[in-house]
Amino acid sequence: MSTSDTLGFGIIGCGVIADFHVQAIANLKGARLVGVADQWPEPVKRLAAKHNIGFSTTNIDELLARPDIHIVCVTTPSGAHLEPALAAIKAGKHLVVEKPIEITTERVDELLKAADAKGVKVAAIFQSRFGNGARTVKAAIDAGRFGRLVLCSAYVKWHRAADYYRGWKGTLKLDGGGAVMNQGVHAVDLLQWFAGMPAEVFAFKTRRVHTGIEAEDTAAATLRFASGALGTIEATTAAYPGFNKKLEITGEHGSAILEDDNILAWNFRDAKPEDDAIRAGAQAGTIGGGASDPTKINFYGHQLQLQDLVDSIRNNTRPAVEGREARNAVALIRAIYASAESGQPVKVG
Repeated sequence: MSTSDTLGFGIIGCGVIADFHVQAIANLKGARLVGVADQWPEPVKRLAAKHNIGFSTTNIDELLARPDIHIVCVTTPSGAHLEPALAAIKAGKHLVVEKPIEITTERVDELLKAADAKGVKVAAIFQSRFGNGARTVKAAIDAGRFGRLVLCSAYVKWHRAADYYRGWKGTLKLDGGGAVMNQGVHAVDLLQWFAGMPAEVFAFKTRRVHTGIEAEDTAAATLRFASGALGTIEATTAAYPGFNKKLEITGEHGSAILEDDNILAWNFRDAKPEDDAIRAGAQAGTIGGGASDPTKINFYGHQLQLQDLVDSIRNNTRPAVEGREARNAVALIRAIYASAESGQPVKVG
């Protein structure tokens, strides 16, 4: 493929999140959407008609057989990512997989092993990493401005109405979990990206309001990081009216609070010239959240991440959030669930 060729995208899974992928692809440089597929005809028809998509099918193999499709976005339910991903890998397509990349580390590893064997790239959607605020915090941590980290915590206190849980949401087979695996996963990923993977967790989970679902609607975990820092993760879909996700990073030389992608607090013992601008909102975020409505996010974060994959294919570099990076959040969440179910601390694998 020439570096001037336009890369073609296909989408497998035509539910709500696919709409954001369509909008993101429409704004990419050097790429276009070729077609969409879903096993159910109605979602395919609806998405194709809304965006005037030329090729749509209920036969995934037809989509994957197209030589003008180079990248496939897998936007099926979380616990059904593996099978279409393996089919796309077999067809030699690069992959974008929605969060979480899969719902168990075993399924993640099967996907990554197949991709390695075929030599295709895998990017996993964690668009929060592409926000200006998140990148500012990450750069300060990497530069050592916080000193020894002390407490590193994430809070996802969201609200979902009862009718949100119609269909596969809240099921263990397809959602893989509840407030932590589905809603909290972006905050979990950011936390481990900032502070490193916790070494050990102790957790509780429950159903406080959404008692008819299989998974948890509320969970809390205490973390011990390999560095010696401590922290917490709190997640719920039962907190009215819903609040923006928040991460707090505190250290011996400084502390920061990130709400969605906006920096609310930025204080360091040793000031730098850029600190005033950061506190004044110069790094104001453009990555939306879904505190009370999952459709209220915007597609800009997806656009940044998909452009990163397109560029990585052209330049033969690693995507910013490749599959093994995405595995960390799944491993941490599975440890949280294991601790909550056993009533014991669990080491994170």
